[in-house]
Amino acid sequence: MIELQQHWPKATTPKPIVIFGAGSIVRDAHLPAYAQAGYTVRGIYDPDIVLARELSHDHEFAVYETLQDAVAQDDVVFDLATPPDAHAEVLRALPRGAPVLIQKPMGSDLDDATEILRICEERALRAAVNFQLRFAPMMLALQDAIAQGMLGEVVDFDAWLALDTPWGLWKFLEPLPRVELSLHSIHYLDMVRALLGEPLGIHAKTIGHPDSKIAQTRTAAILDYGARVRCALSINHNHGFGRRHQACEFRICGTEGAAYVQLGVNLDYPKGEADILEIKTGDAPWQTVNLTGAWFPEAFASRMSQLQRFASGEEDQLISSVADAWKTMAVVEAAFQSSAAPATPIRSMS
Repeated sequence: MIELQQHWPKATTPKPIVIFGAGSIVRDAHLPAYAQAGYTVRGIYDPDIVLARELSHDHEFAVYETLQDAVAQDDVVFDLATPPDAHAEVLRALPRGAPVLIQKPMGSDLDDATEILRICEERALRAAVNFQLRFAPMMLALQDAIAQGMLGEVVDFDAWLALDTPWGLWKFLEPLPRVELSLHSIHYLDMVRALLGEPLGIHAKTIGHPDSKIAQTRTAAILDYGARVRCALSINHNHGFGRRHQACEFRICGTEGAAYVQLGVNLDYPKGEADILEIKTGDAPWQTVNLTGAWFPEAFASRMSQLQRFASGEEDQLISSVADAWKTMAVVEAAFQSSAAPATPIRSMS
């Protein structure tokens, strides 16, 4: 049995958490994760006070009537589960030097991300972006295996998604000009950066579907890592033909071994299926890693643990800091630019 890291160590002296936003991601992921990790939520603020009170009734924490009341809390970690266009307002109001976790994406576009980075630097905020896929048990284990040299040099990365995503669950997405790359596949692009480093460039096409009201639901992308590494993503959220041939998986190949990952939460969403990590090294047969947890909600607990440990001085590096997350936003921006640019024309015989 392969023993690999799957969970981030919990903070020894965690700070209470103040949450901004009372939407489904807080109810379904943040709160269960923090309860599981033993972290205390002091209170919550949402402009929809009724929604905030409903969550408070179930979890017995404070509800703040105003943004000012929420940011006035002392010696806490602030958790922004807010829409991207609301991040900057909250960040400007936070106490100088506060630790803060910001929901992805880091703004609606790269200009927004640049402004958010400026605010965080100006206010000396210890700010990270919630790219929590990096902290999913399967992905922590994969990163550990690569760090131990089990795969050798990674030379191929494939992401293949053929899903029937229920976009109707999120009506607020319908008017947005940027969806699939900005709000979904941004996780995969961030994960690629964590595994392979910074790409030289990107070729991408992101489009909608005739049967969908969402701006983009299908993406194909190739990230340029030079002559030694191939990286490709094929993403289709409109594969509505039954479970049999649907997929949500990564294949990572190295010079000494390979790994297969299934991201189960996206299959039959929101019910989901099990995450899977299998690893092959050398001449040994494929081995299944016994995963102790899933992307939702365990990754949210590990993401918060890393920030808490950084805030308390137990760790000296902040993973997915706003400076690092800006680079993921730059990849997304380049993908949209590539998608909008004309393809290389094919010569005709005439």
